[in-house]
Amino acid sequence: MIFNKDTAKKTAEVLLQVNAIKLNSKEPFTWASGWKSPIYCDNRIILSFPTIRNYVCETMAKHIEDMYGKPDAIAGVATGAIGIGMLVANYLNLPFIYVRPDAKGHGRKNQIEGFIEKGQNVVVVEDLISTGKSSLNAVKALRDGGITIKGMVAIFTYGFEVSKENFKKEDVTLHTLGNYENLLEQALQTNYIADNELELLTKWNANPSEWNAI
Repeated sequence: MIFNKDTAKKTAEVLLQVNAIKLNSKEPFTWASGWKSPIYCDNRIILSFPTIRNYVCETMAKHIEDMYGKPDAIAGVATGAIGIGMLVANYLNLPFIYVRPDAKGHGRKNQIEGFIEKGQNVVVVEDLISTGKSSLNAVKALRDGGITIKGMVAIFTYGFEVSKENFKKEDVTLHTLGNYENLLEQALQTNYIADNELELLTKWNANPSEWNAI
């Protein structure tokens, strides 16, 4: 679920403005899942642009307060959401922790980094939602540590049906600043993509696991 149409439009604008969205249908990107994709969203580039990162941080923080009040802490998903998660926590004057994909193999062998006590609650911050697997892996680690999840907020989602099913199955509420539909709409309006690219990107999104560029 996106926060609202205006937020989605503005988020699409800033992502396109800093070229966080990469398109390449002739030489598709390969995701960690093995899926081939004509589009790649790199939200980490936002951190290099102060005005834009401030917009994302403040918008996310205000919506967290509106939806959840102030949690005990903000939890970022490593590594993509560590930067924006820390900025949000700082804006809200809250503690910050982050969750690794797996526990470290040395030292204290932590998966959750930072200080938080059992029984406390967090809002999880993520930069990007594809299938939701890595995001929900962080949720599991937090729950296993006795932490309550109030919900998750993310900058952008591809809106795959599999991600919606995964979040529903794990009973996690997800809100995002922007989504794929609004991104394509804005990209077309600003000539970032052409009509034929819109058709290709729409077909890919409908069945990404089976898509083939040929």
